[in-house]
Amino acid sequence: MQFFSNNLTILCIGEIFAGLGYGFYVVIAPVYASDVCPLALRGVLTASVNLAFVIGQFIAQAIQWIWPVVLLIGLCFAPESPYWLVRQGRRADAKRALEKLTSRKDRPDLEAMLVLIEETDLLEREYEASTTYLDCFKGTNLRRTEICTMVYLIQVIGGNPLIGYATYFFEQAGLASADAFNMGVGNTDLGFVGTCLSWPLMLRFGRRTIYNFGMVVMTVILFTIGFLDIPRHNTGAIWAQVTLMDIWTFAYQMTVGPICFVLICEVSSTRLRGRTIAIATAVQSLFDIVFTIGMPYMLSSDEGNWKGKAGYLFGAISAACLVWCWFRLPETFGRTFQELDIIFEHKVSARKFASYEVLQEVHELPELKATHG
Repeated sequence: MQFFSNNLTILCIGEIFAGLGYGFYVVIAPVYASDVCPLALRGVLTASVNLAFVIGQFIAQAIQWIWPVVLLIGLCFAPESPYWLVRQGRRADAKRALEKLTSRKDRPDLEAMLVLIEETDLLEREYEASTTYLDCFKGTNLRRTEICTMVYLIQVIGGNPLIGYATYFFEQAGLASADAFNMGVGNTDLGFVGTCLSWPLMLRFGRRTIYNFGMVVMTVILFTIGFLDIPRHNTGAIWAQVTLMDIWTFAYQMTVGPICFVLICEVSSTRLRGRTIAIATAVQSLFDIVFTIGMPYMLSSDEGNWKGKAGYLFGAISAACLVWCWFRLPETFGRTFQELDIIFEHKVSARKFASYEVLQEVHELPELKATHG
């Protein structure tokens, strides 16, 4: 509809339908990826959700409406989530799904995998006999919802609205509109490379370390962009801002961008994952609307005329988020969903997640179940 629209009404309706599709994707894609992949690949596949956004920016500019048709055909070959099938009581179907998701040549013990999935689901069923959106704000789920919401919200309030206007800064540096557009595409290229580099980094350093490191780098860059706006009408300073925006994009897409999708899948409980991610998405979208409306006024020479000084605002917000990350963001690398349930239930400090020994709590599991049954 957007591609073939010839008036604002059809264009607006197309935007609404596209927004609905986006809302479904950002909730379902991370959940599905975390459900169907093995533990060793969970981080890489869930982080690929971010890569899909980056690639989508190129595809939308090139072939536009054709690509979703290709994706719809591919959906016919996608297996159902074994976690979802177990929750529906369809054990045989869950086993068949696992057979599709594993290699015949080097197939693991599917029965053992099914038992682990069933135990994880049973534990969470006993924690929450029946679930609603209100359950996301009760007990240990409140902490999980807070973490998921914050890491998703940081994608918007941590500087993305400013970097989204990189093309505007390119034009301010004296580039022609076409050249500024090409530079903007190059900025997206850096995002692609950064996301791919995040895969080996998260396997080596985990989630918390990479995320916090990215927040430090992004915060420093944003403040520097603000400082560089002090000299007026300085082309060299504007080019420095442009360069820093490219570096910010690279740092973001290598750390905060992809790691966010890993964390929201690993931190949320399996039974409330869809609802938790939906809440986080709704909060992020609300703030996205605010900045979408506010940024043009902030940067316009006829209105706020902040230009690079907007870096001060986003730098301050990013610094506050960094403090939150240090005290509240846990390390989930290498943990099964069952282990994470136990760690959250024992209210372990975020900074102690990585070193916490779950094995010492296994013998307490029956008692834990009885408490929440």
